[in-house]
Amino acid sequence: MNKQHNNLANCIRFLSIDAIQKANSGHPGMPMGMANVATVLFQNFLKFNPKNPNWINRDRFILSAGHGSMLLYSLLYLTGYKSVSLKDIKNFRQLKSICAGHPEYHYGSGIETTTGPLGQGIGNAVGFAIAQSILDHKFGKKLFDHKTYVLAGDGCLMEGISHEAMSLAGHLKLNNLVMLFDNNSISIDGPTSLAVSDNFKKRFESYGWNYLDINGHDPLEIFKALKKVQNAKKPSVISCKTKIGFGSPNKSGKASSHGSPLGIDEIDLVRKKLQWTHKPFIIPKNLLKEWRKIGERGSALEKKWNKNYLKNKNKINKIFNQNFSKELRLEKIKSIKELIPLATRKASEKTLIRLTNKENALIGGSADLAGSNNTKTKTQKILEPERLKGNYIHYGVREHAMGAIMNGIKLHSKFIPYGGTFLIFSDYCRPAIRLSALMQQPVIYVMTHDSIGLGEDGPTHQPIEQLSGLRAIPNLNVLRPGDRMETIECWEIALKSKKTPSILSLTRQNLQPIRKKYSNINMCSFGAYEVLRTNKKINLTILASGSEVNLAIEISLKLAKDRLYSKVISMPCFKIFDEQSKTYKEKILRESKNIISIEAASTDCWKKYIGTNGLSFGIDEFGKSAPYKEIYKHFGLTAKNIINKTKKFI
Repeated sequence: MNKQHNNLANCIRFLSIDAIQKANSGHPGMPMGMANVATVLFQNFLKFNPKNPNWINRDRFILSAGHGSMLLYSLLYLTGYKSVSLKDIKNFRQLKSICAGHPEYHYGSGIETTTGPLGQGIGNAVGFAIAQSILDHKFGKKLFDHKTYVLAGDGCLMEGISHEAMSLAGHLKLNNLVMLFDNNSISIDGPTSLAVSDNFKKRFESYGWNYLDINGHDPLEIFKALKKVQNAKKPSVISCKTKIGFGSPNKSGKASSHGSPLGIDEIDLVRKKLQWTHKPFIIPKNLLKEWRKIGERGSALEKKWNKNYLKNKNKINKIFNQNFSKELRLEKIKSIKELIPLATRKASEKTLIRLTNKENALIGGSADLAGSNNTKTKTQKILEPERLKGNYIHYGVREHAMGAIMNGIKLHSKFIPYGGTFLIFSDYCRPAIRLSALMQQPVIYVMTHDSIGLGEDGPTHQPIEQLSGLRAIPNLNVLRPGDRMETIECWEIALKSKKTPSILSLTRQNLQPIRKKYSNINMCSFGAYEVLRTNKKINLTILASGSEVNLAIEISLKLAKDRLYSKVISMPCFKIFDEQSKTYKEKILRESKNIISIEAASTDCWKKYIGTNGLSFGIDEFGKSAPYKEIYKHFGLTAKNIINKTKKFI
């Protein structure tokens, strides 16, 4: 092994094992095993600029095997990123250190995405590669010719999301995508043979990927493989056969090096074996200087690239910096002129028709439900192999990958991805939704067929606990509009959001218009607001969301005939309402002594609003297969039943 290469790789190894030992927590095995691969990649192939981590034409390095985070932090420090200091590395896994246990996305840090849940980084990487391909086809390779490299381990490839994401990448022939597979054959429980006997070559080739098999500790083999994939016609996997915990006399090749510090005595033995005579956290000046040279190379590359970029800057900004206010205002006006019953999924489609009428940053898609989710418009062009200039992705039945890919698209640049499926299948993409929220990425999830209102498909397809569960995720706007106007406003909220992803929870069934007058004020932006009042003085507040706002209005009007006066509050978004002033919230919730809630879903999330003395009408069991009006009647979600129980309650 080349001595200089070995020394550079050992910088990564020893920063990693020293930081993990000091923290008394972490995963040393992967950074030790993949140090040679990472060194060859960063030294010879990766296009990046630590002085401008946000250079849009940089190559992306994604650490899907996020438990090996010290590999990434070591590389960022060694190559000169200001985001990661030696002090940060010494404070690995400590409060307020950027060097968290698993990589956490920070804008402009070199940490491209949050990983840790295995396989998510593969989905993100496909999203990065798709975004680059779209830009390449829009503006040409002279402007956007970068690649995405994703380091994945055995565990990543056991997760189902790896199959979903890699299958789609192969179908789209994303030749700008390279996976570095840390094929060390070790998992937490022991050898991977305990659970896996896949033929990786056949598996990946069946997806339409190139497959190369190399010794992950031989710098020449690594170099040749990376060189070979530079001009590939399809995505590539480089299977790097490595020893986990490389250099450890007693723990290399064993599960004991995966997720625990090596221990001081073992680290001393590693130092002797790898001939590393330096104290913990000490990188010799000559080696640090060599690493910094590797990092400095990117400045000249970006400077050269900028000459071409400046010629196209206005054209690029026109797409990315578009304001949708005019289109949304026109759609609101149109909705007032057309006061007809409309499913909110259809209202969403009408909004999208307006929004996609000209070229912009929107990238749509659906998990094989475009016609049901109403996510595709006639003007949108489908992304296809050899034709990646489009703005609509057929994700296939791959909800989990869809979410992770949209995260990657959003992280890549200023594209605005939205993707559709049924609300019940939010369970399939929940890990990706959670990461959208954690990373503060305003991805838009269009979730239709949002209640028992979908009818005959029955309890397997009828969401009950999903709304409550999604509302429990921090930094996630769950938007459940009750008519066309509210749907437009919810789209406006989602599009204007800078740091919060959105769920648009939409109906299959038609709803009567709630709002019949135009207003410049986005009422949904308050989270909850009054839509009806039957008297100046009231003794009942009725809270409802989505399809049940119509029912609440019917109930309120009928109660008024018996001189029981009320107000109806539409609550399209709990999170936004919770962020309002105390005065506003009390005005909504505390005007009357009596309060009830109505929603065709589980009732637990309403209790914080109705209190211990309120009544909540909903469904706390699985649904039924029948026409939707019969199901509503079965569960007591009718005006007659709610009126009778409310009268007794008052």
